[in-house]
Amino acid sequence: MRDVRDPYPVVSSQSRFTGHVWSVRSDSIDFGEGVVVERDILDHPGAVGVAAIDDAGAILLIRQYRHPIGGYLFELPAGLRDVEDEHPLVTAQRELAEEAGLAANRWDVLVDFFNSPGGSNEAFRCFLARDVYEIPGGRQHSGDAEERSLPQVWVPLDEAVGLVLGGALHNPTTVTGVLAAHAAQERGWTTLRPADGPMWALPDVAPDATSNVP
Repeated sequence: MRDVRDPYPVVSSQSRFTGHVWSVRSDSIDFGEGVVVERDILDHPGAVGVAAIDDAGAILLIRQYRHPIGGYLFELPAGLRDVEDEHPLVTAQRELAEEAGLAANRWDVLVDFFNSPGGSNEAFRCFLARDVYEIPGGRQHSGDAEERSLPQVWVPLDEAVGLVLGGALHNPTTVTGVLAAHAAQERGWTTLRPADGPMWALPDVAPDATSNVP
């Protein structure tokens, strides 16, 4: 059993809003037998996250303010795929350096998902980073506004799972990444996929030969 890409015909499409990062359009979709419906779609560039785990088995979380919910969330390092033609792996490596001042010698794909497929095409890939080390000089980007201060905490993976299931953590990347990392660990990391491999959610993403993965 696996997901299948088989889109219905789009009769017409109209732009509703164009923003700094994402846009909204309305598609008229032909479902056959005279059924044509309109659906509003959030057109999103996609994003990546990093579940960084240290030698002691703790996972890195950073604390960041999120204006739409008016609060601070503990999150995995993550970022938008907003650099044209940049492979998701390279984006993840860059975000880990920029947000946490870290790099890693070992990278794998942990899990892929659509963040809200009922209304958005945002595709997300979460990587697992191990053999983590600090970059000389710390964070590679000072950040602005919400990203100016990103306090870090390393949480034992089992404890992080308890925080997710207990309702203490709410960021979707954190929830998905923590649970996926724990499940992969329980299976001896046998479910991990190559870090530079293709991404079903984004058919244009092919294996990358330029990343710094050993």
